[in-house]
Amino acid sequence: MPRLRQVPRDEADEYVRKLYTALFGDRDPVEQPGTATGTPGNWWTVFALVPDAFRHTTEGFGFYRSDKRKLDPVLRELGQTRAGYAVGSRFVYSQHMKAARFAGLSEEQVQAIAHWQVADCFTPIQRAVLSFTDALVLQHGRVPDGVFTALKAELSDEEILELTYVTATYMMHGVMSRALRLEYDDIDDPVTEVAAPEGATADVMGMVDRRKRD
Repeated sequence: MPRLRQVPRDEADEYVRKLYTALFGDRDPVEQPGTATGTPGNWWTVFALVPDAFRHTTEGFGFYRSDKRKLDPVLRELGQTRAGYAVGSRFVYSQHMKAARFAGLSEEQVQAIAHWQVADCFTPIQRAVLSFTDALVLQHGRVPDGVFTALKAELSDEEILELTYVTATYMMHGVMSRALRLEYDDIDDPVTEVAAPEGATADVMGMVDRRKRD
C-alpha cells in the first residue's frame, strides 16, 4: 500500500474528479483500484491529497505531449525511460517502455535502454541523449562538455531545454514513486540482512584472521 492516504472520489475537488472519471470511469479509485494500463492507479489518488500539486503535475503531462514541443518524441522517451531505469523506479520504467514503443522506438532499442552503453542499435544523437540522461540522474547534473557538444551538434537550444526539463521531471517522478511506494514501486527494499546459519560466528571476516595465523 502507498505510504500516504489516498483521496476517495467524494473528497476530491472538481478538477481531480474529472481526471478520476477519465481514468477510472464511475468507480471510486480507492475502493475499486485499477487503470486501463494495468496499474493500481494510486499515483493519482495520493497526489490528489494536494489538489494544486495534482493540477500542476498533470498539466505537466500535457506540456511534454503538446504539439508545441520541438523535441522529437523518440528522444523524449529515451530520456524518460532511462531516467526511470537509472532511478530504479519500476513504475516509471515500465510505463515508459510502453510509451517508447508507441513513440517509434524498435523493440531492440527499447530492450537496450537498460544497457545502452554496449548496444549498437542507437544513433549518435540517441546515444548522446542517453548519456545526458545518465549525467542528469546519476551525476546530479554533472554533464561533461563532450556530451553537451554531441547534443548541440544535432539539437537546438530549445530542444535541449525541453529534454532537460522533461527528463529531470521524470527523475522526480521516479524518486517520489519509490519514496511513497506508489504503483509498481510498492515493493520491499531487496537490500536486507540474510541470516547466517544457526551457530555461525558473528565475525563474518574471521577467516582473514585465521589465514594470517596459518
